Amino acid sequence: MQGMRAALLLVCVQCMLLASATRATDAALPVAPAPPSPAPTGAAAAGPAGPIVPDPDALLFAAPTTVDRIGRVVAAVMVNGKGPFRFIVDTGANYSTIAPQLVSALGLKTSAAQSMPIDGVTGSSSVPWVKIAALRVGDLVIQDKQVPVVWAPMMAGADGILGVAGLRNEKLLVDFAHNRVVISRSGLARAPYYYTHVYATRVHGGIMSLDGRVGGVRVLAIIDTGSERTIGNQALHDALYAHRKVTPVAVDVYGATTDIAPGEVDASPLIDLGPIRIGRVTLVFGQFHIFDVWHLTKRPAVIVGMDVLGTLSALGIDFRHAEIYIDTKYSFES
Repeated sequence: MQGMRAALLLVCVQCMLLASATRATDAALPVAPAPPSPAPTGAAAAGPAGPIVPDPDALLFAAPTTVDRIGRVVAAVMVNGKGPFRFIVDTGANYSTIAPQLVSALGLKTSAAQSMPIDGVTGSSSVPWVKIAALRVGDLVIQDKQVPVVWAPMMAGADGILGVAGLRNEKLLVDFAHNRVVISRSGLARAPYYYTHVYATRVHGGIMSLDGRVGGVRVLAIIDTGSERTIGNQALHDALYAHRKVTPVAVDVYGATTDIAPGEVDASPLIDLGPIRIGRVTLVFGQFHIFDVWHLTKRPAVIVGMDVLGTLSALGIDFRHAEIYIDTKYSFES
């Protein structure tokens, strides 16, 4: 039987270590719609305007996963004192990026003679960059940094990606149940008692990972709010399906670079990360470039994306203490 081939869009970019950030205090990020587009020059007067209906996506900062869409996490970010703009919060990236349309809107100048290397799921690339004086999220400030200019399908209208894996003294709370994202300074106070706490380990660039099992196979699980789908490496595929004779569904995988990688789609057995137990998930397997970057090609590993994380009620990461805390109200099993 011939395998089917389809196209699949995946984004999980990774490059240089995100530069250090200053102090952060408790700050629930405001729910603010994206800035309005300017009216066309010379447009005729249209008379009294009707009521403005906000874009529902502009009001969702912590969107949970539903049966027909992948959830995502968005922060209100000030860039060079202007905004707020909508940046996707990515726990799988230790740098931030800015979209070309925001570069244009802010009148920023891209590098003419130099480019910046980035690594994505499917390959590496060199992209232009801009110098940003200040990127502010609440009281978290990143100053005087070169930021790569990247557009990817998963951004879906967002103005950039806020890479948080490089943070050292902060904590992140994504509250899907109450549609809010909080970045605060990590202190002695712990999360509420009803959260389950799990100690994490850091891999490449400070990215948080958990030990777990997929269908009984021990795995290293990367927590990645910037990935739409959950992705397994070839070592995990071989451990699960080495002796199976069913022809898998083949896909072309597109990431943040121009490289296209072959992959295979398969229904996952139970993903067990302790407090997170998720079934009925479709995994994408392949020998993806990002696993080479992270030195995770020989042991089974999985990038846990928003198709899993978005089923939680809340997810928190304390970067200072390398701790993940979870409210599993919405998680489910097979």
